[in-house]
Amino acid sequence: MFKNKKQAEEIVGTLSKPSKMPGYSYSTPAKRCLIGAKMRKVVGSICAFCYALKGRYVFPNVQKAMEKRFASLTNDLWVDAMTYLIGKVKNPHFRWHDSGDLQGVWHLEKIVKIAKNLPNISFWLPTREYAFVSTYIEQGGEVPSNLTIRLSALMMDGPAPVGIAQRLGLCVSGASKIGNFNCPSSKQGNKCGDCRKCWDKNEFAIDYKKH
Repeated sequence: MFKNKKQAEEIVGTLSKPSKMPGYSYSTPAKRCLIGAKMRKVVGSICAFCYALKGRYVFPNVQKAMEKRFASLTNDLWVDAMTYLIGKVKNPHFRWHDSGDLQGVWHLEKIVKIAKNLPNISFWLPTREYAFVSTYIEQGGEVPSNLTIRLSALMMDGPAPVGIAQRLGLCVSGASKIGNFNCPSSKQGNKCGDCRKCWDKNEFAIDYKKH
């Protein structure tokens, strides 16, 4: 369908490359988050400290690229174009949304299709849109073995949604200011290094140090 990278990027925009990550990601504007937009106004919430609303994320060129990605989500060719681009870079690990979040059950369905199209790539999807994920699974939706969905906590140093995750067969993550974290990035230059816990379904709970 696509003869080259440029054709696919015309549909979905470019992949993002967070400096911390071992591979590529796909960021959309943090201001477009649904739950996140509400939680940003809550004192003590993780979203109130959102790293994707500061630093390089607010540069005009970065915002423009993220808005293009966001606008492309409903394109009928989005799954095919994303499958082409992610497969083309040949990196075994991919993260969804270093900025942004799910926009609906339909969005998750598309992400699942991409994971099924690329069984040799491990995908990590962090999300606070518990309802979309719950609806998808409760309606019989399958989560492929190469897609790790982590339901993210709402409050800094607060509990992750363990009950929901266990019921749905998913994983969780949280963030802490007080040292209760098992993500090693803060001890190794704010980079993943050789750690791939976030992509590992055997790692039920990941706790990050506040960015």
